[in-house]
Amino acid sequence: MKFDLPVRPALGRGDFYVTESNAVALGLVDTWPNWPNGKLVLVGPRGSGKTHLAHVWCAESGGRMVAARNLTDADVPSLAEAPICVEDVERIAGDTLAEEALFHLHNLVLANGHSMLLTATRAPTSWGLQLPDLASRMAGTTVAKMSLPDDLLLSAVLAKLFADRQIVPMADVIPYLVRWMPRSFEAAGRVVTHLDTEALGTPKGVTRTLARTALADLEFPEESASD
Repeated sequence: MKFDLPVRPALGRGDFYVTESNAVALGLVDTWPNWPNGKLVLVGPRGSGKTHLAHVWCAESGGRMVAARNLTDADVPSLAEAPICVEDVERIAGDTLAEEALFHLHNLVLANGHSMLLTATRAPTSWGLQLPDLASRMAGTTVAKMSLPDDLLLSAVLAKLFADRQIVPMADVIPYLVRWMPRSFEAAGRVVTHLDTEALGTPKGVTRTLARTALADLEFPEESASD
């Protein structure tokens, strides 16, 4: 019988694995009381750990999180009363109301003496913002970049994703995946999700044979390190 067990992502600081690929970004986030102009943009590929690091920052700064696309329905003055993290900012490019809401939030947060963290997959100059005042303020923001994972970090992320799903893979599974899967956090999430589904109800759980089959079953688009 297959059971739909809950997935419980671990988002505490102790669950954030540090290697050369993300140490600089973490170091910049940790200096948040001294960010130039009180703000920082955290950039990295989808699934690179930006949201995890944002949760760590919110816990330490007393901040809150909001998706950029939800700003048009948000109480901006209320959000500006504390440090704020705005996620996926490039998704609102061309949305006049959302861009105006972010512009007002930006100004209010800084005027209130709080810090602002913004996340995106690309640097602000590539967002395509249409509001000139907002675009200029974002372009002048310090950027912290999270790189694609090295072997150590990819191994740790896979172990975390399995643990989130209460899966204990065979010892040779993670080394096999690190060697043969695309070097992408998004790919890691897809692989673990697929293995979770395929392993349910099987007597041996997640084995290297199952991992090999999963990589053959899944299709991965070409991924660029500049995303």
